Parts: sequence; structure tokens; C-alpha cells
Amino acid sequence: MTAPLVLVVDDDPDIMEAIADILETEGYRVARARHGGEALARVAEERPALILLDLMMPVMDGPTFAAELRRQEGGDRIPVVVISADGNAERAERVRAQAFLAKPFDIDALLAQAARATGGPESAGASHP
Repeated sequence: MTAPLVLVVDDDPDIMEAIADILETEGYRVARARHGGEALARVAEERPALILLDLMMPVMDGPTFAAELRRQEGGDRIPVVVISADGNAERAERVRAQAFLAKPFDIDALLAQAARATGGPESAGASHP
């Protein structure tokens, strides 16, 4: 069985790679996008099981991406978790996110959201007690 694909959308390469490393260690497949435009292209290539979305990005911000995603067929069924430093959970509600994680976030909280949205990878929890 193929591991769930998580799309990480963040303009900060260090944050994006840290999240990707954590998820890949837990057995998820990870796609990366630096802004909403790239994220739409990734979704067109392969539908992710979860999108981890930053809100404040250049080119196409998180709210604009979420609106475009929701217009696509089936886009409203892809779970979105907002990861943002702005601390405004209301913005996550406006993009119809299933959850909000304020940066810096707890690794366990990130993994719990990923498992909740995807059912978890086959090796979930194997390397992170």
C-alpha cells in the first residue's frame, strides 16, 4: 500500500524541509510547494491526502490558494491544516481548514493532525514515541 501524500505549502524553505523530514521519518510521502501557485500544480499532479498550508506567502497566499482549491472538482474534500506564525485561528476558519497549528508548533500536534486527516502511514509512530 502506498503511504499517504502530504503537501507542505510554505515559503520558508527551512520550515518546509523540517516538516517534510518529520513526516517522511514517520512514513508519509511529502510534496513541497513554495506558494499557492506551485501547490495548485502539485495537486494537479497527484491529489494529496492532506495539505499543510501557510497563509502568508508571496505569489499566491494561502487564502487565495484555498479558494482556488475549493473551486476544483473534489478540492473541497482534501483536508487542509493551516500552519501559520500570525496566530490568528480565525483566518484558518475562513479557509475552511480542519485545524490550525501556530508556528512554532509541537511535533506531536503536527503528527496527530496528519494521522487524523490521512489515517496515518503504515509505519506511523514507529520512530516517534
